[in-house]
Amino acid sequence: MSHKVLIVDDAAFMRMMIKDILTKNGFEVVGEAENGAQAVEKYDELSPDIVTMDITMPEKDGIQALKEIKGKDANANIIMCSAMGQQSMVIEAIQAGAKDFIVKPFQPERVMEAIKKSLS
Repeated sequence: MSHKVLIVDDAAFMRMMIKDILTKNGFEVVGEAENGAQAVEKYDELSPDIVTMDITMPEKDGIQALKEIKGKDANANIIMCSAMGQQSMVIEAIQAGAKDFIVKPFQPERVMEAIKKSLS
């Protein structure tokens, strides 16, 4: 059974990169969102097994969306994505319940390691 993934990033290019890595590794990308508000909506609608969540986005950032999703579903598997230099936000995200984080630009091996870790 393939795991369902929701990809959240305001940059279409970044969503495409993660989608490519995941589909090549047998995961099913069930949805994409470009901001935190959409992420919360799509999480409710699609019930994904894993969410990759960018931290810096318009409307609602990844940390707000993470807290909202975890508030509804304590078992949500959310992996944060951040650019270099966002360490304080990464720490806040982990404290809020994120399973792991990956740094941009994405390394396919690191993405898969984080995904597998979050599922175990």
